Amino acid sequence: MSAKTEQFSVSVIVPVHNGEAFLREAIQSIRSQDWGAAEIIVVDDGSTDRTPAIVTDLGDPVRYVQQPNLGAAAARNRGIKTATGSVIAFLDADDLWLEHTLSLQLGMLQSDPSLQMVRGHTQRIHRAAGRSGESGWENFDEAWPALSLGSAIMRKPVFDSVGYLDESLAFNEDVDWFLRARETGIATLLHENVVQLYRRHEHNLTNNREQNRTSFLRTLKNTIERKRNNGE
Repeated sequence: MSAKTEQFSVSVIVPVHNGEAFLREAIQSIRSQDWGAAEIIVVDDGSTDRTPAIVTDLGDPVRYVQQPNLGAAAARNRGIKTATGSVIAFLDADDLWLEHTLSLQLGMLQSDPSLQMVRGHTQRIHRAAGRSGESGWENFDEAWPALSLGSAIMRKPVFDSVGYLDESLAFNEDVDWFLRARETGIATLLHENVVQLYRRHEHNLTNNREQNRTSFLRTLKNTIERKRNNGE
């Protein structure tokens, strides 16, 4: 067993709701890491498709947790509470990691004990027809430092300081959490390497622009109110 493995035990939390089209590939991208996760916690948020059968097929180190359809924030919170690792990471069921994601970011966390969180860049990809007529995935804009939990790793005690995700938010619960982490003073390293592939498709929750916009404005309003209450 390597010194790295002895120092960090990583729990990867995968919230999923009707994710049969993408889940297996997402899990494979976690399993293909050059730094292995101790556990992959799939939190099934009330799926009605073949998600349960797919997860049952996956085997160790996948752990399967079921709950009613309470939303992504509740699923992530359930995963955090279930996790046994010293480091927490997230990946949505329709996204992917690059093979170096964990080793790169854990190495950065290991090199500076004062760091509590490490964040990388996200690359959006979408389906595109190739020359042979077959559909594949390709980049469609520049990588950017998205406030996305799938692009970050954090020490588990961070949640004692920041709290859990706001389950009243149907969208932008990750943005809200990162803003609270910043307000709390969580020591964070942001680097320019791409660590997450965000797959754009017809079923993305963010396709609902009106609800997404409303939720984002509410997140900003909550941030302003917290600052006022703190005398800022």
